Amino acid sequence: MSRTIRLSAAVSLDGFIAGPNGEIDWILMDPDIDFGELMGSYDTVLMGRKSYEDAAGMGGGPWSGMDTYVFSSTLEEARGVTLSRELESTVRRLKSRPGRDIWLFGGGSLFRSMLGLNLVDEVQVAVIPVLLGSGVPLLAPGVRAELSLYAHRLYPKTGTMMLEYRVKHG
Repeated sequence: MSRTIRLSAAVSLDGFIAGPNGEIDWILMDPDIDFGELMGSYDTVLMGRKSYEDAAGMGGGPWSGMDTYVFSSTLEEARGVTLSRELESTVRRLKSRPGRDIWLFGGGSLFRSMLGLNLVDEVQVAVIPVLLGSGVPLLAPGVRAELSLYAHRLYPKTGTMMLEYRVKHG
């Protein structure tokens, strides 16, 4: 059985994962979301160079104990992670190995590339009730994907809406 690759991200109501200057201070941490359970469903995280550099600049990320892969054609070295220039072959190899789900962290160009290669299985977005007007979009232009909703949950304390979709392949 193949492991599931899931994009799991917070997104503004108008579709941004970060503000115009990369800011994420608008992301609400709802006390009813069980982040421990969410993180426990993954043992591997995938990210692109920009997400890696942003996370490294903030002192790391929430993926302690996970196998972490950074995909970049320009990055020469990355500490504490596996650096790869071969997106498709690396991800297909990871999907075929036993283990828990794989977290696609970030968005933008890596998400677009992986969708284009039919490597993303699920999209989970926590829609935060804020309009940013501009910023870093969830998906960089260039790929269209059809989704099928399989779960949703409203978190009334913050107004966050969790939406979970399967990607329709083929």
